Amino acid sequence: MLRFLTSGESHGSCLVAILEGMPAGLSIDGEKLAYEMRRRQLGYGRGPRMQLESDTVEVLSGLRQGRTLGSPIAIAIKNKDASIDRLPVVTQPRPGHADLVGAIKYGHRDIRNVLERASARETAARVAVGALCKQLLSPLGIEMASHVVSLGSIRAKPTDVSVARIRAKAEVSPLRCLDPQATKRMMRAIDACVKAGDTLGGVFEVVVEGVPAGLGSYVHYDRRMDALLSGAVLSIHAVKAVEVGDGILAASLLGSKVQDEIFYSPNKGFHRSSNRAGGFEGGMTTGQPIVVRGFLKPLSTLRQPLRSVEINTKHSVVATVERSDVTTVPAAGVVAEAMVAFELARSILEKFGADSLRELRRNYQGYLRQVDQF
Repeated sequence: MLRFLTSGESHGSCLVAILEGMPAGLSIDGEKLAYEMRRRQLGYGRGPRMQLESDTVEVLSGLRQGRTLGSPIAIAIKNKDASIDRLPVVTQPRPGHADLVGAIKYGHRDIRNVLERASARETAARVAVGALCKQLLSPLGIEMASHVVSLGSIRAKPTDVSVARIRAKAEVSPLRCLDPQATKRMMRAIDACVKAGDTLGGVFEVVVEGVPAGLGSYVHYDRRMDALLSGAVLSIHAVKAVEVGDGILAASLLGSKVQDEIFYSPNKGFHRSSNRAGGFEGGMTTGQPIVVRGFLKPLSTLRQPLRSVEINTKHSVVATVERSDVTTVPAAGVVAEAMVAFELARSILEKFGADSLRELRRNYQGYLRQVDQF
């Protein structure tokens, strides 16, 4: 089974991740790994921490001469700002953050003990893990990309996009948005929030191509692939809702306007002319592109803080102000790619059970032939 753990605090010495279950024989491209780490740090509206940290990944074990061994892969990302023991005590919880509930749960009188681990800094380790998973999926023909659909009340023009087009346009946009005019309005909204000391949420979309039909299962709730991906995306900091395909719109339409009709031809085999279901039926992938969206609330740290209560005196105060961003929607899309990549890699290894990349490719290609001959 593919699984991972992360460890580390926002201002601790480093972040650490252990990825277990990667097959042997996969060549790891360090440049691609570094590229994914840089993508998480970009985006108009990010805070000064992104300029301070370089997020360089050090692979501690599990590789030899650039190839996976089949043993657990351990990675570390050192923090330049490793000042955790010198930072002040925090007793004024921020509404919307883990501060108060975390302190109650673990019995902490210094909320610093909560916020250091609850920080979205942890997602750097997830992106590193996801980058490795992407390098497992890519030889199988599975590719993915993300882009910003909306920021605050500003929405990009809706469009059907391929992974190639997203990569070509989003990666050169300051907000990873495909609509240049919407991007300009979004940037103005961010500038206004900077002046007001406020924050902005929004929506990102992840598109995955090349996934075969049949990942996941309808037979048990915990094997439904769309549920697994949704849970993975919902686990990202500040994500409060997830949509698969046209899920939200579909709830207001008639069934005849929602389902993806099925066709067959000798050249194409079974196929559909639409993808309203976002690549899933009955908890299983259909072979069409996977489309998953994450909805981020505005970030909890405000430079104009909200009302709160000091946990010791119980007196009314304003919340603590920590270093933060105005918005992280573009970066959240990158983190979501990592989580989607991990869940897809885990499902593929579970279905095609392999200890080496060679064995995985053999089993995978055999299944694709089976699908083609159905």
